[in-house]
Amino acid sequence: MKFNNKIRFIDLFSGIGGIRKGFEIACSDLGIDAECVFTSEIKNHAVKVFKQNHPLEDIHGDITKISSDAIPDFDFLLAGFPCQAFSVAGKRLGFEDTRGTLFFEVVRILKEKQPYGFLLENVEGLVNHDKQNSTDKIGKTLSVILSNLEDLGYRVNWKVLNAKDFGIPQDRKRIYIVGTKTEKPILDNFQKSKSKLSDILESGLPVSESEFVKLILSHYSLNDLKGKSIKDKRGGDNNIHSWDIEYKGPVNNDERELLNRMLKERRKKKWAEEYGIDWMDGMPLTIEQIRTFYHHEALKEMLEDLVTKKYLKKEHPKKKVGNRRIHDETLPLGYNIVAGKMSYEVGKILDPDGIAPTLVAMDMCHLFVIDGNGLRPLSLREGLRLFGYPDSYQFNVSVQEGYDLLGNTVVVPVIKEVSERILNIYKGENNK
Repeated sequence: MKFNNKIRFIDLFSGIGGIRKGFEIACSDLGIDAECVFTSEIKNHAVKVFKQNHPLEDIHGDITKISSDAIPDFDFLLAGFPCQAFSVAGKRLGFEDTRGTLFFEVVRILKEKQPYGFLLENVEGLVNHDKQNSTDKIGKTLSVILSNLEDLGYRVNWKVLNAKDFGIPQDRKRIYIVGTKTEKPILDNFQKSKSKLSDILESGLPVSESEFVKLILSHYSLNDLKGKSIKDKRGGDNNIHSWDIEYKGPVNNDERELLNRMLKERRKKKWAEEYGIDWMDGMPLTIEQIRTFYHHEALKEMLEDLVTKKYLKKEHPKKKVGNRRIHDETLPLGYNIVAGKMSYEVGKILDPDGIAPTLVAMDMCHLFVIDGNGLRPLSLREGLRLFGYPDSYQFNVSVQEGYDLLGNTVVVPVIKEVSERILNIYKGENNK
């Protein structure tokens, strides 16, 4: 195989180009001239962002409809391939194991084009997907992926890495799978770097004037809100509940104490034993059960008032029927916290001295930050910074589109560090 100081690469399932960006930064730092010769992506607003940053390049659509002959020769394949269930994973059918999945397209192109190496990124859950035994190190899906890559003649390695260790204030774990034709890349001993949210936050942006935000600020100071989540499913010092801000109506101190006690007690397994059913997290409790941990002469009236205001609901405990749980009307009617899947406008107020949770497309609009004397959602520029994109990166999309794209993108500095490991092997071969 002939090596030189210029490499050609392709970018599959490219999204907004994060893997490419990290790879190109690594190439530049190592003095390697890199050229992207093929890009594939099907999401329209991702393509829009790609065009903003690479206006002179073409982007190809559905990779399943593109033959390998239509792809120029290249040295490295980059792909953040979607993780789909492997219908025959683990049957050891080799190449056929991956048919029906988008990983098959990666294998197909690697097999037919035989590049020097690759870098793949995916969700952490891929490690244990389709695990057969608790003692297994990895699940069948990842096992099939690795064996397919090795069968193509690659020296393969993988590692789960967290963005927070690479100078990015986000707790984001992802699996990185890499390989070259000549040497197994090492994915240990990366130099750790820490940062906090205040390092990436903008200031002076418009704050929310919504009634919900006004309600929060009428009950809490900005300093008290740092790092707080707003949800009714859990207790603890870092949670604000709907009754703490009287979102559904006035709540007196006795009612607030009752709700807080019920929130904790409903999770205890002893109630399932009393009912004679399998335990589930968050069970309805009868007034007699509630009286065992909360005493008040007007308990019945309090409970009914909280039901009327919809802080509580009346329901029967649930029993298991196959893989489902259904209400068992033969068991006593009880009171339960209305937690469900209700999503408040503000889900969490990020602590500027901390880091962000794993950013997910559907939840990003509920993450707020403190700005001046108010609260506002994360800006798209802040979102890009939480994935390590440079401020020069163009991202002219709607907020909704931007959140969708960010929740599925990669962390550029992690890609850069991982890329250097495979590029250094390439350079070593080049210098022989």
